[in-house]
Amino acid sequence: MHMMRAIIGMAAGALVLASAGCSTVGSSDRPSKTPPVRAFSREELMQRFSERSVTVAGREYRYVVYVPPSSGFTPGPMPLVVFLHGSGECGTDNAKQIQVGLAPAILQKPESWPCVVIFPQKPTRESQWEDHDEAVMAMVAAARKEFSIDHARVSLTGLSQGGHGSWEIGVRHPEQWAAVAPICGYGDAGSIAARWKSTPVWAFHGLKDSVVPWSKTGDVVAALNAAGHGVTFTTYADLDHNSWDRTYRESGLAAWLLTQRRQ
Repeated sequence: MHMMRAIIGMAAGALVLASAGCSTVGSSDRPSKTPPVRAFSREELMQRFSERSVTVAGREYRYVVYVPPSSGFTPGPMPLVVFLHGSGECGTDNAKQIQVGLAPAILQKPESWPCVVIFPQKPTRESQWEDHDEAVMAMVAAARKEFSIDHARVSLTGLSQGGHGSWEIGVRHPEQWAAVAPICGYGDAGSIAARWKSTPVWAFHGLKDSVVPWSKTGDVVAALNAAGHGVTFTTYADLDHNSWDRTYRESGLAAWLLTQRRQ
């Protein structure tokens, strides 16, 4: 079906189009001009992030918390973002999950992220994030007790296996999330669309992805839109699997996540 489209904006090299349907599709055929993400040592990372743990069903789950500098936010309850890492960052060292994805983007430009951020670490590559759903939600509950959190502005994002986790944990707790942002993820399109409520979504994927084909996100987006949900989907024509660096640093996702409010 042909849909009339009109240009509504440009963000960091991604052309944003509004269609006659519910979805908004972004596409970029130009390479990013942003320099490569700087690698931070564990020592540097731990100067800005704090270690925590929760115990669920007798099992300890370790995670890291980021709290913005006091000058980085206005007084009052803060938004909370939960970041789910990919398969390569699994383990129990409680450090790998802040070496890839959102944490380096925060350190590059902390003023863009005036919020508390939770970084769970999934212990095994073989398991999926939904297998650890209870632990993730226990971390959210702990953050709400420890910090002044705006309960209406709690959002979920993740990359690759964590993108899948964003779809699955997002659909399981619609009462929790103000927004969900899966990056280069995958999921059962029909199952997700059948269970999804009204949580806003902005999804991302590289069209050259050789690890998780971009259609894995496209199929979920199409199913959600067919079910009447207005989903935003941005694709990058020049990117392989790593579409997260550009997304977290250039797309405007931070501002979007932090302005969403759960109804």
